[in-house]
Amino acid sequence: MDFPFLLSTMKALLAATPTTLGLFSLSIFFGGLLALLIVTMRVSNNIAARTFAKGYIFVFRGSPLLIQMFLVFYGLGQFGVIRHSFVWPALREPFVCAVLSLALCTGGYSAEIFRSGLRAVPPGEVEAARAAGMSGFLLLRRIIAPIAFRHALPAYSTEIVLMVKSTALASLVTVWEITGVAQRLISQTYRTMEVFMCAAALYLVLNFLILQVLALIEHRLNRHNRRPAERKPSVMSAFFGARP
Repeated sequence: MDFPFLLSTMKALLAATPTTLGLFSLSIFFGGLLALLIVTMRVSNNIAARTFAKGYIFVFRGSPLLIQMFLVFYGLGQFGVIRHSFVWPALREPFVCAVLSLALCTGGYSAEIFRSGLRAVPPGEVEAARAAGMSGFLLLRRIIAPIAFRHALPAYSTEIVLMVKSTALASLVTVWEITGVAQRLISQTYRTMEVFMCAAALYLVLNFLILQVLALIEHRLNRHNRRPAERKPSVMSAFFGARP
């Protein structure tokens, strides 16, 4: 192993880490907002809204993310309406196209995750809250949303980790994040093993830190379900038959 080369490679990849974190955080934020809109349409009584939500989820869950990214990056510019609109200065940027495609994709997956959380809310608790006088936004904020998010968090944490790894596809639309910089280093040095080992280690560290944050959030949300730790009997009390 050439440790000076590994150190220089890690420094180059660390310089690209803010771009990866920017792709991840923006796609999760906008994808989460989109998922809330889609799941609201999915559970509404409006047939047109439900049909649109089902179609959206089917399309973005059933097609590869790479193709979606290529369609956004290469396809939107073929429409004159978009090229002459006020959004074109943003859409012609590779970073914006990557964020848009990642957000659209995770919005479809997250909407189904949030819907499963809503279905896990016990009807009895909703009826009890209504009997206590809660309704509308108060009922959603105090009862439905906390319970639904608590049930959806384990599956949603998996989606978040997958989105960290999905940012690697942005290198194919000329976004210089971790994987893009790694491929550029390989083309310059022809040392595939060392460069990709550094990139994999960096992704592992990022996912580990994100999982620790999510585990802490899940731990705090489920405080009411934890029982106090039972006191274990000592060796002497067990030997003499005394109560601990």
